[in-house]
Amino acid sequence: MPQGIEAPAGTMAEGPTSHTQNQAAKTGGALAVRADQTAWTPEQAAVLQQSGIDDDVTSAELSSFLHLCQRTQLDPFSRQIYLIGRWDRRAGRKVFTPQTSIDGYRVTAHRAAAKAGHRLGYEDTVWCDSSGRWFDVWLSEEPPAAAKVVVVRDGQRFPAVAKYSEYVQTGKENKPIGLWGKMPATMTAKCAEALALRMAFPHDLAGVYTAEEMAQADNPEQEPQPQSQPRVTVVQTPDVPPAGTAATRDYLTEAFETSDATQLAAILAAAEAAGAPPHYMACLADLRDAHAAEDVGTVRELHKTAGERGVHPDHLSRLAAIGATKPGVRQSAGVGDGQGEAERSAA
Repeated sequence: MPQGIEAPAGTMAEGPTSHTQNQAAKTGGALAVRADQTAWTPEQAAVLQQSGIDDDVTSAELSSFLHLCQRTQLDPFSRQIYLIGRWDRRAGRKVFTPQTSIDGYRVTAHRAAAKAGHRLGYEDTVWCDSSGRWFDVWLSEEPPAAAKVVVVRDGQRFPAVAKYSEYVQTGKENKPIGLWGKMPATMTAKCAEALALRMAFPHDLAGVYTAEEMAQADNPEQEPQPQSQPRVTVVQTPDVPPAGTAATRDYLTEAFETSDATQLAAILAAAEAAGAPPHYMACLADLRDAHAAEDVGTVRELHKTAGERGVHPDHLSRLAAIGATKPGVRQSAGVGDGQGEAERSAA
């Protein structure tokens, strides 16, 4: 069994007792993910290994994946959610990222809306051509330039735009492949829907991306771009962009300074296209989700999760400042323990 999911290591797999076995039988068998488990069982570990999670996976990635499965209530053994490993030349290893399908997103969104007693709906999807004209149906043989989806949660609109060029999956000759070559309008719309759903349900969908959004991550590397093209590099403080080079764009500051959903989506897409590492993308997602949050409680959860990831204090301060603008903030308490940022900002 690969080192990353080896049962004897004690960090990933736990031996089920007769009580937990009985509970598993009641909730869907030995592979059922329980809300109270803190590590993968040997049976679950074996199936995860067969699904393609090899010995390059880290204990932290596996623990995070377990927490995500529990939070989203998506089943990794029914392929509702899964870990995909991709080589990261910056990290010098294969990095595993959780993914789901747009169907998994829809299941999570409908479940969360029902639990909250909210109505969930959509406005008509529209597509845009290269001249900026919008259409309610895409009939051209050429791919659309973008698609727009608006999710409506309890009367509040969450619009998102996805550009085809930022998500298309290409082959060695830089030509669209797979479903991106056969159904470009549908795939672009799925990416826009994922963006909109993540804004509408930040707590339930934070930290997981759809396969449609991540297909471009497998694109072959192109020739180096001119220096005028922005790049993001890894630095010692993982959530602070490198400074001192004209070619570096500070996506985090841009995301903090705007609350416009469309602009935030564009910033995230640009950072991803520029090669931002997973931890940097996670911080950008924090800011997007904090701006989209309906109340300070949601931002507190984002702040807590970011703190557990060990992010730079500057990032926590950004989240606290956004939280101070949300309904429900108290003058006497900040979003983060000891931060005091919300107290000062809300005064």
